[in-house]
Amino acid sequence: MRKAVYLVFMGLLLFSFGCATKEYVKEQVDPLADRINKLEAKIADIEAQQGKMSADLANAKMMAEEAMKAAKESSGKADAAVKKAEMAAEKAEMAAKKAAVSMEKTETASKKAKKAFELQQKK
Repeated sequence: MRKAVYLVFMGLLLFSFGCATKEYVKEQVDPLADRINKLEAKIADIEAQQGKMSADLANAKMMAEEAMKAAKESSGKADAAVKKAEMAAEKAEMAAKKAAVSMEKTETASKKAKKAFELQQKK
């Protein structure tokens, strides 16, 4: 009797699991397949955005390099202009000093002429 109960129990145990049907597997796999497809689409979009960003970054680097070159050129030109302006300022300062000396000489000469005129008037 034990053997019979044991065999019946084993038989029920074996048949209780059963086989998976195609429909059951499809129900289980379809949601996963949909999620995988959505994730693949998102990955493709992200990769496309990354490619665009890489191209934009390369363009930005190139533009930055060009701007740096232009800035260096401008800086060189500005330095040259500053040197020329400093030289011009020095020349103007020297001319102003010469003019001041000339003005002093003129004033001295004017005073001498005035004095000479006054002396001649007294004679």
